[in-house]
Amino acid sequence: METHRTFPETNFASELFEPRPARTVCLGTRAESAMTLEIEDREEASDISLMLRSGQGDLAAFQILVERHQHAVIGTAAKMLGNPAEAEDIAQMVFLRAWKSAPRYQPDAKFTTWLMTITRNLVFNEGRRKKRARLEPLELPDESGQSIRLISDASQVPADKQAIQNEVQSAIDSAIAALPEKPRMALILRRYEKMSYEEIARVLKLSVPSVKSLLFRARTQLKEQLAEYL
Repeated sequence: METHRTFPETNFASELFEPRPARTVCLGTRAESAMTLEIEDREEASDISLMLRSGQGDLAAFQILVERHQHAVIGTAAKMLGNPAEAEDIAQMVFLRAWKSAPRYQPDAKFTTWLMTITRNLVFNEGRRKKRARLEPLELPDESGQSIRLISDASQVPADKQAIQNEVQSAIDSAIAALPEKPRMALILRRYEKMSYEEIARVLKLSVPSVKSLLFRARTQLKEQLAEYL
């Protein structure tokens, strides 16, 4: 039986955490590039406005933020922890903490950077808690977690090709899970969330050169572990 977690003054049903369709933005001419940047600026201004309204107790504004960013938070947590079910729990905690922190929110960085900083803290804390408790190491997502994997729908892929894709994806998941905590987070934010080096540096509280170094080492380790598939 599905359970619903309660946020302040309302219930957030589980459908709030269903992935949103990915939006592809094609960059061609300079005009298209400028338009894309303008859209991003408008979205950032919208996020900040919604968060400031949330700080004044506007729950409807906060619900919009949850719907807009929950897929990124869940995806990042799932890739870090290797467990979609745990990722949803972390996401609930991230947005609950964001709601409680809303009255003190200051827009001195991009909203997504601020939100991913909260995500980083909770994911790192969960990883350390599991380590202290001597639980099993990171596990690969099972079939119920395939929605977060970057593979084609099995119904549209021949069985033999699907088996190969699953094997490759499992190898990738395992290689990413084997990375140390900070390089893993840097790689996920860069590769999947398309964050800039500067934004990742703020999330991880590192310098930009340190972030680039982490990413270089992470990519080198992945290439070594995935050599047979490359």
